[in-house]
This record gives sequence, structure tokens and C-alpha cells, in this order.
Amino acid sequence: MAPPSEPLNQEAAALRKRNKGAPFKFLFPLVYAPVLPLIRLSLRHRPVLRDRLFTAVLAGAFAHGFYLVTDLYDIESK
Repeated sequence: MAPPSEPLNQEAAALRKRNKGAPFKFLFPLVYAPVLPLIRLSLRHRPVLRDRLFTAVLAGAFAHGFYLVTDLYDIESK
């Protein structure tokens, strides 16, 4: 008869194997944070395109932040 803690050990080992990769979801701000000023500076002569692109990237950044803050990534809530 197997001890009752054996299934827990198997689950913990499976979680450790799954979490070996880098958390790329948290590194996206390092990409879009420098892109925002570059959009403003490089598209000075095209204000309509500049404002639309800036708004789209900023909305994407807020959506990504909202996605991270919600319980979608919370494994314990399942």
C-alpha cells in the first residue's frame, strides 16, 4: 500500500518540471516600455499614425497588465 503523501510528491514534481522555463510573460514590459517613446520620437511628422500606434501599444500594455493581475495565472485558485 502506497503512503498517502505519494500523489502529492508526484504533483509537486510535475509542477517543478513545468516551471523550469523563463517567465516570458513578465518580460514583455521590457519590450513595449522603450517602444512607446520611440513611437513618439520617430513619427513626429505623421501625427495621426503616431497617435494611433501609440494608443494601440498602450492599450496592449494595459491589457497585458490586466491579464497578469487577474486570477488567470493563479494556479492556487483552481
